Amino acid sequence: MNEIADTQTLPRRALWLGAIFTAEMGALVLGYQVLSDLECRATGIEAACRGLRWLVLWLVCATSLLGVYLWARPAARAEFAGATARAPGAPQWAMLHAAGVLVMLAPLILIAPDRFNELFRSIFPGIGLGAALAAAGGVLWLMRAEAWGRWLRGRGASLAAISGFAAALPGLVVLAGPLWTVQAVTDVTFIAVFLLLRLFEGDVVVDPSTYVIGTPEFRVMVADSCSGIEGLVLITAFLALYAVLFRDELRLRRFWLVIWPLALLTSWVFNALRITALILIGVHVSPDLAVNGFHSFAGWLMFTALSIGVLALVNLSGYAVQDTATRRDHSPPPLAGDDVAGRIVPFIVFALSGMIVQTFWADPALGYPLQVAMMAAALWWARAAVLRYLAWPSAMSVLAGAAVGVLWVLSAPASAPPSEALLALGGGSFVIWAVLRILGTVALVPVIEEMLFRGYVQARLDQGTPLSRVAAVVVSAGLFAVIHGRWIEAGLAGLVFSLLYMRNGRLADAIAAHAVANAVIAAVALWRGDWALI
Repeated sequence: MNEIADTQTLPRRALWLGAIFTAEMGALVLGYQVLSDLECRATGIEAACRGLRWLVLWLVCATSLLGVYLWARPAARAEFAGATARAPGAPQWAMLHAAGVLVMLAPLILIAPDRFNELFRSIFPGIGLGAALAAAGGVLWLMRAEAWGRWLRGRGASLAAISGFAAALPGLVVLAGPLWTVQAVTDVTFIAVFLLLRLFEGDVVVDPSTYVIGTPEFRVMVADSCSGIEGLVLITAFLALYAVLFRDELRLRRFWLVIWPLALLTSWVFNALRITALILIGVHVSPDLAVNGFHSFAGWLMFTALSIGVLALVNLSGYAVQDTATRRDHSPPPLAGDDVAGRIVPFIVFALSGMIVQTFWADPALGYPLQVAMMAAALWWARAAVLRYLAWPSAMSVLAGAAVGVLWVLSAPASAPPSEALLALGGGSFVIWAVLRILGTVALVPVIEEMLFRGYVQARLDQGTPLSRVAAVVVSAGLFAVIHGRWIEAGLAGLVFSLLYMRNGRLADAIAAHAVANAVIAAVALWRGDWALI
């Protein structure tokens, strides 16, 4: 296992591109699964809709298993890292990938959420085309086709097996579904949820004959999709592949007799907690949020956390490793000091905070203080990298930022009135919320977004040639526009920030212009009481 600790062979460029692809996937899942009312049975093309969801699941499983394969095979990992570094794809492939992502995101902005089912048949070809463009562009952006060919030579059978294994996992989950009908499993889970629910609610309604549990105000039926058997199957499959790849380094008896049962037990506990939390959210927050947002994301978040925890337990504790004495004495440099990590990780945390707020708050605006805390923590963690880019801004960047802010306000559509939840805040609570909202908008978001879009994306694509510079500006401004809703205004703002960065190569100018623009917008929002403007 000592090769695993060797970070010199980690495919660094692939990891950062993977982080971008993961953030994009999260945005797509959030939009189509939570923010819209998409229901495959109501689209008229149920098979195609479910096939698209299966494809997403396969992609997640295949990518995760590929990561395990690279972790377990140092030679493959080293060659992969070298290929992605020596033969990166041309900027055109990045543009193709970005175009595909934009095509997939467009319906979320152009179509009202409650009309997705009605119009899904007409937009499905566009979504499929966008997915194909994004996939092809992403693969060839990672490295050139000939580099892929060289790296795959001799590994095709192994990777085909992994791909097939990933494709089979959803089927294994379906085949394992009858296990949930075992009366003992059902009874134990219901008892666990009942006991957990009694800690928070005095009146708990339970009907074991129909598997209904909840309160008089909100009840759920534990159907196959809520059983938790998916987590047990996925954890078992994940650990099985891990054990096969690391069979020479693991104490297999300890691994299967201790680690695996603990992982299954933890997965079962997480499922009981998930059902309990779902009921509590339905009772005290919003039934729609419980059924849609939380129900969609909680299982994924818990399985991810459990997978990471299992890996950390096996790799760091040494309990199931044959020989821990031969591990390298030197430690890798802290990730917080890495310049690339400092430009990317804060944005990943920012995106994750948005997903958490969308998942757990009926009115996401009320969760903004949590986002501020997570953003501030991420920037503090990456402060060594952040401080390298902060400097006194130029006068042009301040003026340009003010112009962007004014144009954003003047072109803003009429805003809806503030939500009832926001109006219901007390005087002191509202002041704290408003201060944090402005602080995050003016001081934190500009740094995080400019570090990624200009400091990483644009800097990576800009090779000094005219074509690469145009591609760098278009891609960074385009991606910036996607996450801000108002595509034209946000795209123009991103173009201004990109040109300011390109002018002298100073990220501080882009950050300052962005901060000034947001300050102008925040000032108008405070003056009008129109917080939707931000």
